[in-house]
Amino acid sequence: MSTQPLRFGLAGTGYWAQITHAPALASTEGVELTAVWGRNPQAASDLAAEYQAAAHHDVAAFLAGVDAVCFAMPPDVQAAMAARAARVGKHLLLEKPVALSETAADDLVEAVEQAGVASVVFFTQRFQPGVRAWLAEAESRGGWAGAGSAWLGSALRESNPFNTAWRRDKGGLWDVGPHMVSLLWAGLGPVISVTAEAGPADVAHLILRHRDGATSTTTVTLSAAEAAAGFEAYLWGESGRLAAPGGSDDPVRALRTALGELAANVRAGQTRHPCDVWFGRDVGRVLAEAQRQIDARREGRRAR
Repeated sequence: MSTQPLRFGLAGTGYWAQITHAPALASTEGVELTAVWGRNPQAASDLAAEYQAAAHHDVAAFLAGVDAVCFAMPPDVQAAMAARAARVGKHLLLEKPVALSETAADDLVEAVEQAGVASVVFFTQRFQPGVRAWLAEAESRGGWAGAGSAWLGSALRESNPFNTAWRRDKGGLWDVGPHMVSLLWAGLGPVISVTAEAGPADVAHLILRHRDGATSTTTVTLSAAEAAAGFEAYLWGESGRLAAPGGSDDPVRALRTALGELAANVRAGQTRHPCDVWFGRDVGRVLAEAQRQIDARREGRRAR
């Protein structure tokens, strides 16, 4: 078993990369940030210099010098580059959603599977200690009949640093929706079907049916007023009601956990993880079906 640090390249130079990915990569035991690639050459050079890493403008050269890639970029860009990285044997720390189309997600999974590399998708809450404790208590108590949840975000406000082109295009369903589906999946078991309806702006309401018969609901948006923004989730059943911890823990701490678990899997020769690329694809399939239903209903209303 190698004791050398796992050499990571950071793909992406935006706000999330600056405040979360780069600091986590620079402070995780057993991990070393050695390279930065970005579509903006100057931003890549600036971020790399801050962490004494090499800046790259050529993808092949970037991949050649690392063992793994940590992605902080829009999902449509991530999917193709991650598949390319996997095919040359690089392990992957991915952002959610892993892709914006089922075809791209399938291609990424195929690349990971054929290469035998390890993968982890950074569903932020799944790596927070409070949420993990909540899920552990939920499993120990059992008997859950359902869950309710909502993530009312304000990222599409003009001054918000997360107000990016892909979020304006895809809205809360694809940005915070993956977090909620992942969390409800972990609490109640695999999702086998979804019913979806749109509200105003980018509001999406989902009803999820889980394999063991439980049902759950979630409402997601990025267009909430700042005064209304917030997160909530709770399970309910025979033993009462169990609320998830509110607020959000330090994302750098959560990403350090994800990076550490990916590195441990690499050293152990393991490729699977509860939040791996296969799970990321499955969550994406739920979102894609929800999007199809929302689009069909909108078309039906326009046709009347």
